[in-house]
Amino acid sequence: MWTRCLLTPAHLQISSQRPQASYPRSHRSRPRKKRRMKSAMLPLLLLLAVAGPAAAKPTAYEALAAFDFPPGIIPKGVVSYTLDNATGDFTAHINSSSTCEFSIQGSYSLRYKPDISGRISVDRLTNLQGVTVKVLFFWLNIVEVTRSGDQLGFSVGIASADFGLDNFLESPTCGCGFDCNDLLLPQSTAEPSLRLRGAF
Repeated sequence: MWTRCLLTPAHLQISSQRPQASYPRSHRSRPRKKRRMKSAMLPLLLLLAVAGPAAAKPTAYEALAAFDFPPGIIPKGVVSYTLDNATGDFTAHINSSSTCEFSIQGSYSLRYKPDISGRISVDRLTNLQGVTVKVLFFWLNIVEVTRSGDQLGFSVGIASADFGLDNFLESPTCGCGFDCNDLLLPQSTAEPSLRLRGAF
């Protein structure tokens, strides 16, 4: 025999709240850790953005100025260089497939090899390699360059020649030197003095 079961409202309990999914505690806290990490990295990124341009390496011409030399003692086209701040040893590479040659005041011709090296200190370049000067009919290695006031002395060992500083305020161009159309500077009219080493 079937019996009829009647459910009254008292037997029914309907909840209006949705069931909540149960997650491990570590899963719920993970987004907060990501936000903390991003906020901690922001000051570091800002610091790198500000310090990046300030840490840019100076050009070879700017490095010369730090040692009291004018930029014109090396020609245009130096694309890379190395400098040991402890010893002063340096190398420089000129963007030229062949030797860079030009004249100074029409009296001397200078040649720069694509790679030059030496040792630099304030007002003095020594152990220079890769730079030669034509004296009469001979090409001689310039081994030392010194500055004394407004004069630059170029030494080939047994003799040296002095030039006015105003001849080297701008870097010469390979081939035309200081006589290029875009580099017509008033140069000193004084003749360079040539003297033997040890002579006064």
